[in-house]
Amino acid sequence: MKAQWVHRLGGAEQLRFEETPVPTLGPHDVLVKTEAIGVNFIDIYQRIGIYAMPLPFIPGQEAAGVVQRVGSEVNSTAPGDRVAVAGPQGAYADYMAVPETKLVKLPPHLDSETAAAGLFQGMTAHMLAYGVYSIRAGDRVLVHAAAGGVGLMLVRMAKKLGAVVYGTASTEAKAQIVREAGADVAIVYTKEDFAVRVNALTNGEGVDVIYDAVGKPTFAADLRALRVRGTLVSYGQAGGVMDPVDLMALGQRSHAIVRPSIRHYTASRVEFLERAAFVLGALARRDLAVTIDSRWALAEAAEAQRRLESRETIGKLLLIP
Repeated sequence: MKAQWVHRLGGAEQLRFEETPVPTLGPHDVLVKTEAIGVNFIDIYQRIGIYAMPLPFIPGQEAAGVVQRVGSEVNSTAPGDRVAVAGPQGAYADYMAVPETKLVKLPPHLDSETAAAGLFQGMTAHMLAYGVYSIRAGDRVLVHAAAGGVGLMLVRMAKKLGAVVYGTASTEAKAQIVREAGADVAIVYTKEDFAVRVNALTNGEGVDVIYDAVGKPTFAADLRALRVRGTLVSYGQAGGVMDPVDLMALGQRSHAIVRPSIRHYTASRVEFLERAAFVLGALARRDLAVTIDSRWALAEAAEAQRRLESRETIGKLLLIP
C-alpha cells in the first residue's frame, strides 16, 4: 500500500509518499480500506511540531471506508462494514488499523466523502456547542474562522440551539458563505475591528461565548468582545500561537478561557458514540450539511495541506486514495 510519512518536522515538503506494509492487527483492531480522508489543522500542527509526535509517523485522524479484516477479539464489526474513523493516527494511507472503539458504522445511504468531511469536525463542533460550553437559546455566540469546516458546523449548530450568531471571515466571499449557513451577522475582520462591531451590535455588553480557532491575531480583541463572565473557547491557532495570558487581566471582567481537546471529550466509548451518532445521523438526515472545498489524490497531500494553511479554503479538504 501507499502512505504519506513525516520523517522530519517542517513544511509540507516533509510529507513523503512511500510504499508501506499493510498494518498488522492487534486483537481489538480493525483494518479499514480508506475511501476518503479528512485533512485537518491538527495534521499540520503535528507536522510542524506544535503537537509533539514520535518520528516517523503517518498523519491523519479522520477517514471513512470499508472494513477488510478484524482482530480476534472484535465482535461487533465485520468485513464489508462501511465505517468512519475519528481519532486514531495514520489516516493518510490506503489502509489503516483502527481500534474498534474509535470507529462507527455509517448510516445507510451516507457516502464516505460526506462522512470523512463531517465526522471529526462535526464531533469537534458538537463538543464545543454541547460540552465545553452549552449554548442556550438567546446566547450571543461569536465564531471565528466561520467559513472553515468546524466554523460552518458551529454556526449551524448554534442557530439550531437558538443562539444569535456572529461569524468572522477574512473576505466578503467567505462572509457570504457564513450568512448562508445561518449567521445573523458576518464580519469581515480584515476590514473592520470585530470587537468594535460586536459591542455596537450588543449595546456594549459583548457576547456570551467566543469560539476561536485563529489564535494570536484575534486573542486580544476577543477579550474586548466578551461580556462580563463570558467564556473564550480556544481550540486552534491557525494564525499563530497566543502570547502568555495575564490571569489578573482576566479578573477585570471575570472572563473564563477554556482550551479543550476532542480526545478528552471522546475518551469513553459511550461518549465517542454519542457524539459520532449525533453527527452522522444529522448528516444522513441532512439536518447538518458539510461543505467540501476540494478533493485531492492521496499523493497530493502536501498540496492539500498548503491550501489549508493558506486559510483561503471554504469548508473541508479531502484526500481520495
